[in-house]
Amino acid sequence: MFMKCLSFAVVVTLVGSMFPAASGAEPANLTFYQFEQTADAVSYKSQDGETVLRYQLKGGAEKKLSVESGCYFHPFATPAGVTVTEVAPDDHPHHRGIFLAFVEMHGEKDADFWGWGEHAPKDGRVIVNRSVIAGGGLPQTKSPEFVADNEWIAEGQVMLKERLVVSLTRPDPRTNVLDLTYTLTPTADVTLSRWAFSGFCVRTRKDAELTAFGPKGEVKLPNPSHVKPDTDWPAQAWYAYELGLKGDVTAGVAVIDHPRNPPVLWHNHRDIRMLNPSIVAPAAVKLRGGPGAPGLVLRYRVVAYDGRTPTDELNRMAKEFAKFK
Repeated sequence: MFMKCLSFAVVVTLVGSMFPAASGAEPANLTFYQFEQTADAVSYKSQDGETVLRYQLKGGAEKKLSVESGCYFHPFATPAGVTVTEVAPDDHPHHRGIFLAFVEMHGEKDADFWGWGEHAPKDGRVIVNRSVIAGGGLPQTKSPEFVADNEWIAEGQVMLKERLVVSLTRPDPRTNVLDLTYTLTPTADVTLSRWAFSGFCVRTRKDAELTAFGPKGEVKLPNPSHVKPDTDWPAQAWYAYELGLKGDVTAGVAVIDHPRNPPVLWHNHRDIRMLNPSIVAPAAVKLRGGPGAPGLVLRYRVVAYDGRTPTDELNRMAKEFAKFK
């Protein structure tokens, strides 16, 4: 049974998970985070009180954000405390750290939950958290996991029900790993229109020199066009952005796709700083709604790391993540 959000704080230990391990063996030195849940957010903090990960339950926390939806992650930081996400940047004030939304949906209502508003209405379209259950309430788990139940609402009508399962681990001293499983269940038939961008997105910071990497090393493909899906980058197990920051600091963020997700093309635009494995870039996606309809399951692993891009380690993580069914 799911419970409404309550305020509490507990210390949890990063060992084991309902997801595949992010390393070949359990880390020798266990890492402790303080887990905090309030009416507005779920957060993980380091022992010195710094926020490692925050899941925003309610909209309105960021005054510059141009959409009302909550249900996004920001900040997400490396073990050294470097934040790799950005929310409500001046060039795209609807971008919100790590989030899932679609730019054009058609069903009983038309909707843009992404927040662009050019090809479907965004006003009155909001993703709302309904309940959260945290760590100790999940059976047979020891890692700091939580489950969020959210609703995608258009003009007061629920179009989609979302269940999000979250797991945070630190497999080694330079890497934080965020595993996410989204299950989307429409209340009626819904079509997700074809676009070069849309779906799961990680928006990273602008104040860094950015270099793109993939499974074979540095990627020098041109930036894609947001109106031409065929210009997106080809499907790969993962892509990453390495960030060169002031003070000779290097960090990065990678997104690992799961092979059981629908086919994707990646809308990775260096100037816009987004990593976006778009399930609607190859073709429109139709979801069947109503009683007994299967939900759409999407699985992603987001890795925040210190130092240079660990290509071999990300390749290994991708192989491990692919084993999760």
